[in-house]
Amino acid sequence: MSFTAPVGGEPMSVTRFVGTALKGAAMGAANVIPGVSGGTIALISGIYQELIDTLKSFGWGPLKQLSQGQFKKCFESLNGPFVCALGIGLAASIITLAKLLESLLANHEILTMAFFFGLILASVFIVAKQVPKWNPITGLASLIGIAIAAAVLLLEPLQQNANPGYLFLCGVIAMCSMILPGISGSFILILMGNYGLVIGAIGNIRDFKTALPVLIPFGLGCAVGLLGFARALSYVLDKFKAATLAGLTGFVIGSLAVIWPWKTKITKQFEDKVKVTGYEWNYPAPDQALFHALLLMLAGAGLVLILDRIAGPKPASTKGKSN
Repeated sequence: MSFTAPVGGEPMSVTRFVGTALKGAAMGAANVIPGVSGGTIALISGIYQELIDTLKSFGWGPLKQLSQGQFKKCFESLNGPFVCALGIGLAASIITLAKLLESLLANHEILTMAFFFGLILASVFIVAKQVPKWNPITGLASLIGIAIAAAVLLLEPLQQNANPGYLFLCGVIAMCSMILPGISGSFILILMGNYGLVIGAIGNIRDFKTALPVLIPFGLGCAVGLLGFARALSYVLDKFKAATLAGLTGFVIGSLAVIWPWKTKITKQFEDKVKVTGYEWNYPAPDQALFHALLLMLAGAGLVLILDRIAGPKPASTKGKSN
């Protein structure tokens, strides 16, 4: 049994459909955690290039086919089976895991972040080996990526704002960040002050009166940011593949500071609410909790290596150039 694939492509088998849905679930889980990027998961699981190419296919052509009633052709043009599989995994993961991850971060923050620290640390090597050629240019691009990620860390978070226009802007910027490996959309939402508002609305989605006024403008912003930024990123990857991947490697390295488990939040009182304005990084205490955290780090790193092994060799883009 197989699903129809894009025109000129191979049909998607049930096994690949399920595998893509699971990768989507992993991306969804990653995007809920501040500091972890769903784009990193897509990159190390071997679906990043297809994800960007699929997003780029959304345009006037499929809309015209849809308006003319050519539903099957439109579905094929948009890489429908891939979109459905990934979308099912993403939606199921975000909706079901939002509450769980919120609870884990509240009650077991160090252990939770230790797992994701190991995951991202191993991702650095997976992403770095995809750079076609390391040279002074790619090395500089990597350093620039680290510097940009570090600069983001120094920004002071804004206050929560439920204005629909601002929520739309949050969706645009957060979604652009989510598809960039190493740049966490959740952390960007923290900087913009609306992480708690959005994650709370997702976790309480059954309460339509309070959730929908937040999720509708945010979701529209996500759609605009996703489709628009995918085209720009696809162009950059085509023209400057090596330098872009090196820069993404730097982003991933820089994001490790956000996920460091042993950090103290620096807070500031804003009216009736306390907001996180920064972090103070600490050394871990040599106790049993450290042992458990190290085990979870190894588990996170092992998961990445398993995903990389399952994904196999990453296909090179026929349009990419090793600049």
